[in-house]
Amino acid sequence: MKAMGRLLPTPTLSLVLLVVWLLLVRSIAPGQLILGAFLAVVIPQLTKGFWDPLPRVRHPLKLVRFVLVVLYDIVRANIQVSLLILSPKREPHPGFIEYPLQVKEPLTITLLANTVTMTPGTVSTNVRLDRSSLLIHVLDMEDEQALVREIHERYERPLKEIFEC
Repeated sequence: MKAMGRLLPTPTLSLVLLVVWLLLVRSIAPGQLILGAFLAVVIPQLTKGFWDPLPRVRHPLKLVRFVLVVLYDIVRANIQVSLLILSPKREPHPGFIEYPLQVKEPLTITLLANTVTMTPGTVSTNVRLDRSSLLIHVLDMEDEQALVREIHERYERPLKEIFEC
């Protein structure tokens, strides 16, 4: 099993490379399969020194729950933004908040920033170099502290639990 880990340091990347190669050449001829497999093994080997080690998912069920919460929040936020835009009497109150980060690992910060950005009405704009905070633009901000609590409870805390940061 260790030999397989050395041969394929990132099996998911290898699989993606093979599939992308086959899609690019639009053929599953034996020669293309062999060349695609060769590239799928060699490219991760050549680039593994550039990759940070990825944290292990410690709680896969919490990851599934997190994804479902994010999908629900995306749908809910789409409805809220649509109502805000379509309502002639309601003016949005845009603004920036500086969200204090409790996580410090680059992958977890990236996942949090992307989650915030995927939710309509919010966009992550900057991470401080010392990884202490995330600057977020909000389309309609009513209560800054309530938004900070919501991001912490719905996104950051579950990410910490999933990866045991």
